[in-house]
Amino acid sequence: MAWFLGLGITGVVLLALSLVFDGVLDSVLDGALGGVLDGWLSLPVLAGFVAMTGFGGAIATDVVDAGPVVATGAGAVMGTGAAWLTYRFSRALMRDQTAVTPRGNDLVGTAGNVVTAIPADGFGEVLLQLAGQPVKFSARSTMPVERGAEVWVEATPTATSVVVRPVDR
Repeated sequence: MAWFLGLGITGVVLLALSLVFDGVLDSVLDGALGGVLDGWLSLPVLAGFVAMTGFGGAIATDVVDAGPVVATGAGAVMGTGAAWLTYRFSRALMRDQTAVTPRGNDLVGTAGNVVTAIPADGFGEVLLQLAGQPVKFSARSTMPVERGAEVWVEATPTATSVVVRPVDR
């Protein structure tokens, strides 16, 4: 039973190391066997297999009073199950999709309001909606625009500035 507990503890230590050395084993064995084992040879999957094999063998030895061969077989079956679950869970996390990151060009054609008056030869500030959030940008215009006026964005020369024109109504 001590061997099985040692194997289980080794798996837990390997799992802790996988948090620190994430992806090292993946890059070392990248493309092994034509890529058939990609993902299966990751540190978390191997750690789950080793830990559950050890703890499963210890459980089988203690609870069922199984011999070493039966306990090793039971531990290997449980380890394979833990490795499969770890693999599936990590694949699900890797497929997690987030919303598209907004870009500056998304602002072109949107309306906003002038927060700080825009002189003809300098910069002012406008409040625009970016991804549903109000964001203040530096703004310039070919003509002076008063505070509170509605403007349209014509261009985004930088990530923090826009070129606007007043809306005629």
